[in-house]
Amino acid sequence: MNAPAAEVTEHASRRGGGRLGRKALRGTPMASFPTLVRNIPTYQMVPDEAVELIHQESLSILEEVGCEFRDDEAIALWQAAGADVFETRVRIDRALLMELVSKVPPEFTLNARNPERSVRVGGKNSIFVPMYGAPYVRDLDNVRRYGTLADLQNFHKLAYMAPALHSSSSIICEPMEIAVPKRHLHIIHSALKHSDKPFMGIVTSKDRAEDTMAMAGIVFGEDFVRDNPVLVAITNCNSPLVWDATMLDAMKVYARHNQPLILAPFALCGASTSASAVGAVAQVNAEALAGVAFTQLLRPGSPQIYGQFMVTVDMKTGAPMGGTPEAAQMMYLMGALARKYRLPWRTSGFHVGSKLNDAQAGYEANMLMHAAILAGANYIWHSAGWLEAGLTCGYSKFATDCEQLVGWYKYAGGLPFDDFKEAMAAIREVGPQGHFLGTQHTLEHFQSAFFMPSIMDFNSYEQWKAEGAKDHDTRGREKARNMLADYEEPKLDEGIADGLKDLIALREEKLPDSVS
Repeated sequence: MNAPAAEVTEHASRRGGGRLGRKALRGTPMASFPTLVRNIPTYQMVPDEAVELIHQESLSILEEVGCEFRDDEAIALWQAAGADVFETRVRIDRALLMELVSKVPPEFTLNARNPERSVRVGGKNSIFVPMYGAPYVRDLDNVRRYGTLADLQNFHKLAYMAPALHSSSSIICEPMEIAVPKRHLHIIHSALKHSDKPFMGIVTSKDRAEDTMAMAGIVFGEDFVRDNPVLVAITNCNSPLVWDATMLDAMKVYARHNQPLILAPFALCGASTSASAVGAVAQVNAEALAGVAFTQLLRPGSPQIYGQFMVTVDMKTGAPMGGTPEAAQMMYLMGALARKYRLPWRTSGFHVGSKLNDAQAGYEANMLMHAAILAGANYIWHSAGWLEAGLTCGYSKFATDCEQLVGWYKYAGGLPFDDFKEAMAAIREVGPQGHFLGTQHTLEHFQSAFFMPSIMDFNSYEQWKAEGAKDHDTRGREKARNMLADYEEPKLDEGIADGLKDLIALREEKLPDSVS
C-alpha cells in the first residue's frame, strides 16, 4: 500500500502527453452555467457585536483549551511557529492564529479540465456541488440498495449534464463492490472520465491523496497541478477539538500542492457540541480556524475554504436531523464570521433527513438552501442527491435538485433591469384589455423571462391524471433516466486516457484486496 510518491509522479509525467496531449477533446458541448455571482444582499442575522463576541470566544478556546493535532510533523510545525504545545495538545496565541489565517486568499480559481468549466470560489461567487459519500442509492426503480461503480458513473454523468452544477464531486456514492484499498482509483477515474468539470479529492489516507494528485497530474500536467487548484478536498475535524492523523496527512499532501481543502468540523450539535446554537458555532469556528491556520504552516498563501457541517441531534433518539431552523441560523452565523476573516466558505445546501424524495425532503432542502444563498456561501456542497442524512443518494432526488438549482441560480443572480424599457414599451403597445403573447418583447424574452421547470407539474388536474397521475418522485426518476440516455462523454485525449488506465493498473498490482 506504500508506493513511493516519486513512482506515481514519474509515471504520470511519462504518460501525460505534453501540452497538446493534455488538451481534452470536448465532444458535444453541454450547457453549463458559469460561476454564480450573487447580485442580492447577504443577510446577517445578528449584529456585528454578536459576531465579535463569538469570534473572541473562539480565540479564547484555542488559547485556553487548545486543539489536538495527532501527528508528529504537525506538532513539530506548531512548535516551530511558536504555539504552546504539550504532547498533542496545541494552544494557539490569537495573534499567531490570525496572522496565519490572513494569508489565505479571499478568492481563487478552481480549474477544470475543460477551461470553460473553471469557476471562481470566494467573494460574491457561489458554486453548487453534488453530494458525497453515500453507501446506498435509491435507484431508478425506487429501490434502496448498496451503491455500485455503475451508479457512481451515472451520477458523474448526471452532474456533467446538469447546467447549474459546477463540480462533479467524487464519491457521490460508494462503489461498494470494489475493494476499499483500490476504490479511490476508480472513483477519481470516473470523475475525470465522465465529466470535464472540477472534482474532489480523496482524503482517507496519505497514499490515496497522493494517487489522486498523480491522476490529476496526468490530466492537467504535473507542473500545472503543483501550483494551480484543480480539485477541492474535504477534511473534517473530529468535534470536539481533534484534528486526527488521517485528516492531517491529507492536508499535507493537498496544501503542499496548492490544492484547496475544506476545513470543516463535523459537528452533531447537542452531542459533539454543547446543546446551544451559538455555543456550537463558537466551538466549530475555533476548530475550523485551527485547521485553516495549519494549512498556512504547510504552504503560506495556499487557497483554502473555511467550512462547517453542523446538524442538530434529535434529543429523543440521538439521530442527526436535516433542515432544521437552528441549522439555518448557524449557517448565517458562519457566513458572518467568514466575511469577517475574508475567507471563502463552504456549507451544505440540500442535505436532508428524509428517506424519500418527498414533501419532508422539499421542506428541509428549502430551509437550508435559502440560508446558504442569503448567508453568502461560496462552496455549496451536497446540492444534489442527498437523502437519509447522507446515507443514500437518490436518482430522483439528484434530478429534481438539479432542476431546483436552476431556480436558485436565477434567484441569487438578482433582478435584471436590462429589458425594463422594452417591457414598458410593450404596455403602451398593448394598452387596456389586450394581451402580451404576440408582442415583440414577449417573443424575444419568453424563453428566459421566467424559471420554467420540466419536472414540476403545473397542468390541470385532468391533464395530470391523463398523463398517468405521476408524483414528483416518479417524474424525477424519469428525468434521470432520460438524461442518462442522452449522455455523451466529454472524451479525454487518448494518451491521457491510457495514462490513467496504466496508473490504475500499476497501483492495483501493489495494493491489497482488503484493509489489514
